[in-house]
Amino acid sequence: MHGVYIASSDADGDKRPVALGLAELLAGTVDPIGVFRPVVGAGGPDPLVETIRRRFKIAAPYESCVGVVYDRVHDDPEQAMAEIVAAYGALSAGCAAVVVLGTDYTDVVTPTEFAFNARIAANLGTPVMLALSGRGRSDEQVHGAVAVARAEVEREHAALLGTVVGRVEPDRVEPLRAAAAGRWSVLPDVPGLTVPTVRDLQGACGGRLLFGEDKRTGREVSGILVAAMSLPHILDRMSDDSAVILPADRAGAVLPALIAAHLSPDFPAIAGVFLSGDIDDDMPEPVWRLLAGMHVRVPVVATGLDTFTAATLLADVRGGGAPLPDHKVESAVAAFDSGVDGDALLERLQVTRTDTVTPLMFEYTLLARARDDRRRIVLAEGTEERVLRAADLVLRRDIADLTLLGDPRDIRARAADLGLDVSAADLVAPDDSPLREEFAAEYARLRAHKGVTVRLARDTVREVSYFGTLMVHLGYADGMVSGAVHTTAQTIRPSFEILRTSLVSSVFFMCLADRVLVYGDCAVVPDPTAEQLAEIAAASADTAARFGVEPRVAMLSYSTGASGGGVDVDKVRTATELVRERRPDLPVEGPIQYDAAIDPGVARTKLPDSRVAGRATVFIVPDLNTGNTLYKGVQRSAGAVAVGPVLQGLRRPVNDLSRGATVRDIVSTIAITAVQARSGD
Repeated sequence: MHGVYIASSDADGDKRPVALGLAELLAGTVDPIGVFRPVVGAGGPDPLVETIRRRFKIAAPYESCVGVVYDRVHDDPEQAMAEIVAAYGALSAGCAAVVVLGTDYTDVVTPTEFAFNARIAANLGTPVMLALSGRGRSDEQVHGAVAVARAEVEREHAALLGTVVGRVEPDRVEPLRAAAAGRWSVLPDVPGLTVPTVRDLQGACGGRLLFGEDKRTGREVSGILVAAMSLPHILDRMSDDSAVILPADRAGAVLPALIAAHLSPDFPAIAGVFLSGDIDDDMPEPVWRLLAGMHVRVPVVATGLDTFTAATLLADVRGGGAPLPDHKVESAVAAFDSGVDGDALLERLQVTRTDTVTPLMFEYTLLARARDDRRRIVLAEGTEERVLRAADLVLRRDIADLTLLGDPRDIRARAADLGLDVSAADLVAPDDSPLREEFAAEYARLRAHKGVTVRLARDTVREVSYFGTLMVHLGYADGMVSGAVHTTAQTIRPSFEILRTSLVSSVFFMCLADRVLVYGDCAVVPDPTAEQLAEIAAASADTAARFGVEPRVAMLSYSTGASGGGVDVDKVRTATELVRERRPDLPVEGPIQYDAAIDPGVARTKLPDSRVAGRATVFIVPDLNTGNTLYKGVQRSAGAVAVGPVLQGLRRPVNDLSRGATVRDIVSTIAITAVQARSGD
């Protein structure tokens, strides 16, 4: 297959969950994927095209992902169709699969716009996936709309792949699925997709950002509050995520109080403030100085409009005019996953999984495995921004159940300030948790041989890494992730004391453009003996297999085969022999240089008869100095995504984060920990 054409029969249908869900499904199966929109507006890059390009790292430039503008269709429909077909052909020639996005009814293409979309699909040779709206429709009306749309597709000689009925109210999803009887898929409404952001409102009123962080203009707006009353009444009427319209001549008295209330855990966190009127004349100079000296995070936007005009204009703004932020993308994909059988869809499309394993494929498989058997993961750094953003995404995608450690009041306030939803997580404060006494008693029992008493243990278990590790040890959680702000030693020391069953080591999953490799140990054991190196190799091979990487083990050294000697080479040679004796099932080669392990051409020269040389997937380094240098060098020079370190040798999983970990790194580590927990049952 090459493409799937997503089309709506009316303006109320929302293609975004289908487009994003289908793109994720395809990106997890084949490489590369593309996105194409036959007709776009002339006012700048199409938001959905840009969202998909960014989320799925599509290399094709925007200009290659679009056909013609609406005016071209008005002027000469037949020539426009020819240009669309040519543009799609050029793009699809370099793609294994393309998601094609029909028009949005934002302009009039023809009197029957849906028929025009079906005609494009027929000309492109792409099957049509119908995306219809079930919002406000009875079962009979949905059935009728589906029948009409399918008939239209057939009249235009296009092939129908399937039908998705979206925007369905939550309480109607299951009844409508029962009524569908497998004839169409049903998706719940995703309200956040149509809710405007502060950035949408700022664009609508031509506003300029005076104070606050630009990244926070992506926050969703739940409603409009005109702050024309006294301050106490304004504070009483504030609600979470509201946009406050404040006359500029009242800013001196009210604006600092609004910013303070936003930061207070006792008041709702607003999305932004819009100052109406002449800000330059009406804002008192001392207030300017006060705000300029503060770290104002909430966006404060100057509109230049009078209050009535601003309120009227902003109340009518709808979302979707800009590329979707990550949390909206995840909500859309989660909705698609909840209602569409992805495996059946791939089978109908006759998509065969490629042998290539891209970072997106690895991530897709990882998240799917975690979702299949959800586990509870404790996040020790519950107030850290990146951890909170990752928690928001994990909960939206149902990847794992979460426990966040920290003062619940602080966590809620921080999440509200960032516009995140972690309400589904358990929030636990180690200082005053009822579990503290139980944990102190257990830790004292485990460490009694070191002279630890219950009294001493009470203080120790207040530390989040110890508290989280004891939650895992005693079954209150299935795994723990920490290290975004704590050192590796702070994170893993408790697990050494409480959960260790054998030598503790680690691996990194190195996600290159076309494959996933496993490097071990690059984070824990400074200078392993030959015995330890053999143990690390076996554990790393097992970890690789657990995550779908066929283990072929290369024991790295500065010499290949029998070509060199020395203490360091002999250590690797001895370790290799130990692995062969203990694990005859594992293909292993060593000592071997990195180029001979990974490059088939070099391997044919140096080790022509080896089962591993030139095709190794698990690389065991001789010491921590080599390992840390190797993985960081590959990460930076080859643009690889390094996921880890993933710890081995523990009874239950605890994983460390790099202090430079991104939000997506944290999401992946949570998923890895959940899969490890399942595998350890």
